[in-house]
Amino acid sequence: MLIAAYTETLVEAGIDEAGRGCLAGPVVAAAVILPKGYHHPLLKDSKKLSYRQREKLQLEIERDALAIGIGQATPDEIDRINVLRASILAMNRAVEALPLQPELLLIDGKFFTPQLPIPYQCIVKGDGLYYSIAAASVMAKTYRDHLMQEYAEQYPQYGWQQNVGYPTQAHYRAIAEHGVTPLHRRSFRLFNPTSG
Repeated sequence: MLIAAYTETLVEAGIDEAGRGCLAGPVVAAAVILPKGYHHPLLKDSKKLSYRQREKLQLEIERDALAIGIGQATPDEIDRINVLRASILAMNRAVEALPLQPELLLIDGKFFTPQLPIPYQCIVKGDGLYYSIAAASVMAKTYRDHLMQEYAEQYPQYGWQQNVGYPTQAHYRAIAEHGVTPLHRRSFRLFNPTSG
């Protein structure tokens, strides 16, 4: 079972991102503040949940959370400053979007540079340890999936309704056949690495 909180008294926001390894689309981050003592029998790292479980949990997190913030970094920003810095930028934007001011940020991963004067703690594999980070991981993933499914209507050739921008053989084939879109990350390898 996950841990309800890092501290007993501080207002904590769990923060995670989705989409770092994608060939197309933004990096999306979420910041989630849960009530103290919160627990959920199904909530865990979004990568260990099915699509249907994530969709159900998204609605329950939206219902239960004290505050949720979403932040993005665009493909252009990813190309300009690199995907790690863009992920941190998206995380900061998610914190800034929170309607409630947190007193401590719990960051999934090793790296963070805050833009606001709020204490933070980086926690490797935090989405498998703390409810608030797991909730942020679900919110970032579902928000981004929905976004890429919308973009798929504009660019149907790339299979984004299934691959949501991640590198798949079908995605590489579509890039080779149809070229890149404004949503592709030009700093990434957009050709199939297995075909030479």
